[in-house]
Amino acid sequence: MLARDMMHDGAECVGEHASMQDVAVRMRDLDVGCMPICGDDDKLHGIITDRDIVLRCCAEGRDPATMTAGEMAQGTLVWISADATEDQVLALMTRNRIKRLPVIDDGRLVGMISEADVARHLSDDKVAQMAEAIYADR
Repeated sequence: MLARDMMHDGAECVGEHASMQDVAVRMRDLDVGCMPICGDDDKLHGIITDRDIVLRCCAEGRDPATMTAGEMAQGTLVWISADATEDQVLALMTRNRIKRLPVIDDGRLVGMISEADVARHLSDDKVAQMAEAIYADR
């Protein structure tokens, strides 16, 4: 199985100039826990989670109406090619201890793989292996 077979299609990006308030509203409306951040070049620049908004914006006393998605796009972005194998997906998510993984094809975001996608498509043993690695010592 390839990443493109595991992912859910139609991942929407928020622009790097969008406010955290706008991002939160969009996440609520889409019923998602994270949003990819795309730059003016239409390429993936990062990911914002609901937890990021709470911890890195609200809890730090920042104004969600003025803090931008681009300000949240910090650190090294982890993504995978749409043609990657399920073992490559698991290895990347496990090694980086991440629950959501953007899928890129021809330089553009084409989908996302979440823990739920992994659970739906892979064996219980592989799901358990990933969960153990991600949640160990947290």
